[in-house]
Order: sequence, then structure tokens, then C-alpha cells
Amino acid sequence: MSVSLIVASADERFRESVRENLLNVPNGKVAAEFPEVAANLYIRVMQEVERHPETALMVDLSSDSEAALKALEKVKQAIPDLYVIASNYHADGESVIATVRAGANDFLLQPLKRTEFRDAMERLGRAPRRVATTASGLGKMYTFLGVKGGVGTTTLAVNFASVLAQRKQNTVMIDLDVMANDVAMQLGAAPQYTLAEVAENLNRMDQALFEGFVTRDALGFYLVGPPETLENRLYFTEPMFREFSTFLIEKYQSVVVDAGKLIADDLVYGALQSSGTIFLVMTQEFPAIRNAQRYISFLMRMGFNQDQIKVVVNHYRKKLPAGCASLEQIQQTLNQNVFYGIPPSPVILESINRSRPFVANREAAGELDRVFRAFVDKATGGKTTLAKSA
Repeated sequence: MSVSLIVASADERFRESVRENLLNVPNGKVAAEFPEVAANLYIRVMQEVERHPETALMVDLSSDSEAALKALEKVKQAIPDLYVIASNYHADGESVIATVRAGANDFLLQPLKRTEFRDAMERLGRAPRRVATTASGLGKMYTFLGVKGGVGTTTLAVNFASVLAQRKQNTVMIDLDVMANDVAMQLGAAPQYTLAEVAENLNRMDQALFEGFVTRDALGFYLVGPPETLENRLYFTEPMFREFSTFLIEKYQSVVVDAGKLIADDLVYGALQSSGTIFLVMTQEFPAIRNAQRYISFLMRMGFNQDQIKVVVNHYRKKLPAGCASLEQIQQTLNQNVFYGIPPSPVILESINRSRPFVANREAAGELDRVFRAFVDKATGGKTTLAKSA
């Protein structure tokens, strides 16, 4: 019997109990863990189901049963054939009926007991399995997170969004680096409206309103970021961002986030929670490798999995300068494959000084343009192209 579970619970003890009980299930594994049961749970579950079509969901209802049941109901509306096991400390008739009506296929009482858990896994093993999954119709969120300043996170994010827009994808670019606010600078933009206006209008947000006050780049994608003045402090909470990201993923094909380097920031964490892919941007220098280790460990502890985390080595060189490591050494240190390597080029600084993405002028960008588009192909499931340098 092979069992794969997505576990959603705000209680680390519950998630740990599921992991421990799965050790007694042959070929049992946790495909993903979500440390909350939020309204946008269905988006994260759909992203995982696209990667692991035969997985099931185990959802903990105990922290806020009413909100969790609404989240479960939305999951089942989005993925009707997903097998769901709900769990709570109460198993009275009314609670169980409400759980079944919300779409649960099975129920386990907490604290989890080994025999009852094993029986539930056997029922799951006998249940009809999904043989294929159709496209969800939701957009994709790609978040670029730098392990330190100066690794080129913004440049990669800006050019990634630019390529998607050139390919006629309806794309939104979000700058969450409140201190630097470099995306607008690299695009030569002076936005009149920012994430502050998004926060003020979130309760009545629709596509027309959003597109009416955000900036549109000449390549076709929309840009929204923090206020320009540092004293105009941005009021935008993590729950607000999750609501905003749900709106974007439902309305747009691609959402590209420049998360800067502050991994523990609430807004950045909200973006990571909503992202199907996290590009961890680093260089070959030893301080960047050390920070990459710390970032990956943090992400894994917070329930992200290796499928979501894509290590991108920027300014990659085969001929190593002093104080740098090879791709093989990086992979051994991080215990994670390098997804792609982007070579250095004087074109990058020239494009930043011109305030335009280097992919906007393909002839001038030359080899860098070809390599970068191959990276986008690999990242988005486009043309199958081997990384030149990874």
C-alpha cells in the first residue's frame, strides 16, 4: 500500500503525530505540510495535487472548526475527487455530519491512535485513485527570494516577468522589498499607486479596480509595489496578502514576486505560502552558500518541500574565483540540486542603468537572453531545455 498525504494543521504536534504514524504504514509519506488551515488552502492543495496527483489531504479542524470547515468545503469544490480525512477532538454526531457535508471522506478522532490511523490508511488505500489531473485554471505564483543582498534577485524577477509578458501571459509583478523598492527603478517606472492603495481597497477589489490603479509596463505586465517614501510605512498584513494573492491567482496567469532577502518578514512569508515555486537566488560565494543553508532549513521546518524550492545560482562561473564553490560543492553542502545557473554579463548592469529589462532587447542581450529564456522554459514547463550551466 502506497499512501501520500498533504497535512494541513496549525498544530505542530498534530503534524508530528501524522508523520510518526506514517512510519508504520508501508510506503507512507507526507507530500507537503501546511502550518495553517486558511481560506486559500485550496490554492496550495491544488498546486500540490498537480505535482502529486494521487495524494490525499488530512486536515485538522481543531483550531477553528467553523473556518476550517469552510476551507475544506472550498477545497472539495475545487477538487471534487480529492480524498480528504478530517480530524478533530470532538466526534459528536452534529460535528461529524457537518464534516461529511463539507466534503470529508473519512474522520479521525484526536489524539490520533495508531490502530485507528492504520485503519484509515487502509481505507484510503482501497479508495479509487485519481488517474489524471486536469489543469486547475489557477494562475501560478513564482517568488524570487535572495539569500542575501546583491545576488541579483530583483533583476531575475523583473526579467522573468518580462519574458512571461512577451509570451502573452497575463502577468502581475509584485515588489515586496519594502526597503529597496528596486523593481520600479529597473523598469523606469514611477507608480502613482502602490500596495498601500491595494490594502485600502482590498475588501472591494476586482480586476477592473486593480488594473485601474496599478502601473502597466510597456511589455504588458502589471506592477505594484511599496510606497516610494520610507516614512510612509506600508500597512499590509500577512492575512491581507493571502487574500490579495488569492485574488491574483484566480484572475491572472502568472504572478511574479520579488521578495527581497527578508525570509522572516510577514509579507514575504505570505507570498511563500501562496507560491507554487520559490526561486532561492544565490551566488557561489561562501557567505551566500551559508545563508542558503539557513534559508532551506527554515523553509523545510515551515512545511515547504524540495519540489517547491528551486536553487538558482546567479553570476555563475565555471572558472572559480577565490572564495567560491563549484556547483557540485554547492549541491553537496545544501543537499539540494541546483536548478539553474545564470552566467554573468555586462549586459545586466547596462540594462539596469537604462532602466529596462535585458530581455526587452534580445539582440543586445545575445547569449544571456538565450540562457535566461531557457531558464524560464524549464521553470514554467515550457520547452524542454537543459540548463547550460547547471
